Amino acid sequence: MCPVFFCFGMEKTLIVLLGPTGVGKTDLSIDIAKSFGTSIVSCDSRQIYREMKIGTAVPSEQQLAAVPHFFIRTISVREYYNSWQFEQQALEKIHALHKERDVVVMTGGSMMYIDAVCKGIDDIPTIDPELRQNLMNRYEAEGLEAIRRQLRELDPVFYGQVDLNNAKRVLHAVEVCLMAGVPYSSLRTNVAKDRGFRIVKIGLIREKEELYDRINRRVDQMLEDGLKEEARSLYPYRDCNALNTVGYKEWFEFFDGKIDEAEAVRLIKRNSRRYAKKQLSWFRRDGEIHWFHPDEKERILAFLQG
Repeated sequence: MCPVFFCFGMEKTLIVLLGPTGVGKTDLSIDIAKSFGTSIVSCDSRQIYREMKIGTAVPSEQQLAAVPHFFIRTISVREYYNSWQFEQQALEKIHALHKERDVVVMTGGSMMYIDAVCKGIDDIPTIDPELRQNLMNRYEAEGLEAIRRQLRELDPVFYGQVDLNNAKRVLHAVEVCLMAGVPYSSLRTNVAKDRGFRIVKIGLIREKEELYDRINRRVDQMLEDGLKEEARSLYPYRDCNALNTVGYKEWFEFFDGKIDEAEAVRLIKRNSRRYAKKQLSWFRRDGEIHWFHPDEKERILAFLQG
């Protein structure tokens, strides 16, 4: 059976190609975009930073030239950026692209960014810059545990749900509580918003052993390409949230003398595999995803083209 959006005639459509890190999204996304004569919107929360090229596996110059790409290397690690900002900017770009073509491709593995575009983020008050800076100053002076305690007092419900090691999410929840004067959890409706276009999600998956081997080999290639040197150039900005990222934070520990080089490499590979597992757990909760092996390109294109 052909996909619903083609059975009823061509409508404005967003094809979302997602999957865990290292699964093989980049090449296939380009093939899909070429087949529809369209562009690619990246939904990778780390490839958006211009200084993080090697460690985020940014597409090569040849790949970027094959079809137009958006939201790759567009902001600095020193800039604050979140999924709500991405939602607004990505939707604006998708609607603009839809004026010229019926299909747009979005690809990446950042779970929050994908959900932001496909489902929407609840209406959260704009945070006063002074409040944000004051909270950040407290975080830098007193550490994450102090912010966790504040969140537990302001919103015990969300405190029990959030990843307490994710400083960005904990900080955001506290600043929303302070800005809105109500618990952050009370503002989260989790109701999907109407986007005005159809969304078709294609998930890529491999056997665990195959995926983990690809991840290990990709890390080896990053090391050959100069990941250590790239991380060293970003060491002065290590406290920026963007750099709380696998492939960089391990090198920072090495530069601090806490671990040796072999351990840094081992941790990068291990943490990359753990992140892939986390991505898959998240995606598997979404019943709208159609799963394929990345090598099934012709089958995927036939599915999309009906």
